[in-house]
Amino acid sequence: MSQNWGRTGAPPPPPLAASWALDMDLRHHIQHCACTCNHLGYGNYMDYQNGQGMQPCPCELYLGRNYRLQYETECAVAEGRLVNGSARFVCPGRSLIPQPPGSVSSSSSSDQAWVLRPWVGVCLTLLLVGALATGLALALSAGGEEVQPEVRIQAIRRILREVPLIDGHNDLPWNIRKFVHNQLGRFNFSDDLRLVEPWSKSNWSHTDLPRLKEGLVGGQFWSAYVPCGAQYMDAVQITMEQIDVIKRLTQLYSSDLQFVTSVAGIREAHRGGRIASLIGVEGGHSLGSSLGVLRMFYGLGARYLTLTHTCHTPWAGCCHGEDDNQGLSHFGKLVVRELNRLGMLVDLSHTSFKTMEAALNESVAPVIFSHSSAFALCNSTRNVPDYILKLLALNGGLVMVNFYTYFISCNQTATLEDVIAHINHIRKVAGEDHVGIGAGYDGINMTPKGLEDVSKYPDLLAALMKDPQWGELQVKKLAGLNLLRVFARAEQVRDSWEEDGVTVVEELIAASGPRPPSDCVYMDS
Repeated sequence: MSQNWGRTGAPPPPPLAASWALDMDLRHHIQHCACTCNHLGYGNYMDYQNGQGMQPCPCELYLGRNYRLQYETECAVAEGRLVNGSARFVCPGRSLIPQPPGSVSSSSSSDQAWVLRPWVGVCLTLLLVGALATGLALALSAGGEEVQPEVRIQAIRRILREVPLIDGHNDLPWNIRKFVHNQLGRFNFSDDLRLVEPWSKSNWSHTDLPRLKEGLVGGQFWSAYVPCGAQYMDAVQITMEQIDVIKRLTQLYSSDLQFVTSVAGIREAHRGGRIASLIGVEGGHSLGSSLGVLRMFYGLGARYLTLTHTCHTPWAGCCHGEDDNQGLSHFGKLVVRELNRLGMLVDLSHTSFKTMEAALNESVAPVIFSHSSAFALCNSTRNVPDYILKLLALNGGLVMVNFYTYFISCNQTATLEDVIAHINHIRKVAGEDHVGIGAGYDGINMTPKGLEDVSKYPDLLAALMKDPQWGELQVKKLAGLNLLRVFARAEQVRDSWEEDGVTVVEELIAASGPRPPSDCVYMDS
């Protein structure tokens, strides 16, 4: 039997007459074969009629197992839209089981009479789809090794049509600044950048539109990142320029990207088949210790603030220099409060453990770790220890697992399975409602084997579904539902505070302590 079906992996639909003839053959087989197989939900005709014992017969050979499996997968999964183990939609105008070669013969008069009743074939097809849908859903939910990888990938494709895959952190905007100085006229996002210099020569480049589409990405937080060296200098200006380049990028590629600032916006973009594009400001030093600047960033569309990067700010401790054990100052707590009031997410990646703990105790809204992993599996201070994971669960927050090999395996190599271990650990300690994905692509120069760039998310989710503990709901939570819940709760806190008349925080950092000396600060302001 030829199985050259092209790139889709699905056979061409059989001619209508051939499909009716096969339905007749299948009916005849069920009526006369005394065997144990279930005939895709029909059961055994003789068993129902007279209670005879059944003997094994090669039913899989009769249906052409590999041919049938791939065809049913294409139809029932890609188009059948299995939901909770049942078929919601039947492939229009197609027979689920293609005609075995050589099986079509001239029809008898009784066959012709039966063909004149098309509703019979439709009913049989519906029954077949229902049985196939149930079996496939059970197999996927059971995570059985017998399910072929392509079957799981097709299931992931359907899942990500229903729920957007939202990644918490991507540093492409900084690479645009490094490589083309934010001149988007010199940058074609629609190109495969693996073939375009200088991107093709950089270990830090993992993102372009073709690969985002291949990765089925539904939402992306783009990082407005500024190096710590700009603190007390032009960090605010550079952050503004990075916000500008993100917004211009989404405008230039508006057929594929949609700039959004809310949960409703993410859902709207996903329904329209575009990638929801959000802004996260990475590093509290970008504020210049000014709550007014924070409010302006929010007004420009930023929807999370990472409290620190790899440097302390005057009001928060970062993950480096744990000996100092610096946490949040009084002003730092005001920053968290103002983030809650605005409905902007508090991001604790890069912060010290003490800052994590203080922010979790201070924040009314759920917090996130936009790109961090599990400290118990790799003892980097960039990861989240178990006691913080437990506090995070009480807060209702989220850890979005990072893919940098040094945060996964604590060395230069890691695998997709190592990333899964971090996801499973966070799920075990904090719960399935508190884990997501924040790969950190374009901000890392070493990636796990199997997760080399933004095209690989479906492979990760499909690999998870091999585990019986990962059903469709759990995959949906990891992919995007958890982030949507956290973001929605932050919006609810904002709205309720507004109704209660909670006012803007106007306190200056000088009230919490002296500003650090700098030649770039006009002190009398």
